[in-house]
Amino acid sequence: MIAKRIAAILAVWMACGLALASAGARTSHGTWTVESVLARLDEAAKTFHSLSADVERTKVTVVVNDQSTETGTIVVRGDKMLLDMKAPDKRTILRAGDMVYVYTPGLNRVEEYNLGKNRTLADQYLQLGFGMSGNELRKSYLVTIVGETTVGDKKTVEVELTPKSERVRQQFSKIEIWFDEANWLPAQQRFDETGSGDYVVIHYTNVALNPAVSDSQFKPRWPKGTERVKPQQLNGSM
Repeated sequence: MIAKRIAAILAVWMACGLALASAGARTSHGTWTVESVLARLDEAAKTFHSLSADVERTKVTVVVNDQSTETGTIVVRGDKMLLDMKAPDKRTILRAGDMVYVYTPGLNRVEEYNLGKNRTLADQYLQLGFGMSGNELRKSYLVTIVGETTVGDKKTVEVELTPKSERVRQQFSKIEIWFDEANWLPAQQRFDETGSGDYVVIHYTNVALNPAVSDSQFKPRWPKGTERVKPQQLNGSM
């Protein structure tokens, strides 16, 4: 499904597999409650403008016990996102407003998708944890605090999200975010696919909060001769 592909690639973005998904020693909730975590996210959202980070994305296919990992970089500003995957398969994923572009240099092709009426739903994937307020999170998800966990060298609060939207639940049964307590940005995310048991773990390092990001970084520029393909406009059901 095209919507699932975009959501998995972008989402909203990574081998560490099972070890990464359970990184660190989980502790008790301590003083963290749903209300206190959402309040911190509300405060962080007020000063969030942009982000850049290195990304490591691992897809785990449970039935065949397979893991595949890719690495790259991400830049976010408002409703714009640029994801450059460098290894093992180079490609660029650009989101600018209603448009999503997936450029594959090896094929000299760019796929163009219009989010259309699904823009609000897509934002639940693409902006999840990046400047989204606690209030916005509560509107779209049932929020559970799992506990404090160390991810790499970051002290984090692990938050489990159960989508309220049936359409989102058709894609993901639950989403987990490990928020870095230093800046309340994701240190790690996990997306559990509905039905299959497969999941994606995305790990962020070298995170920079509010770096200078220009509009020119989000302009769709492709080499001359690039084939433009519009597989399907995402203005129907996802």
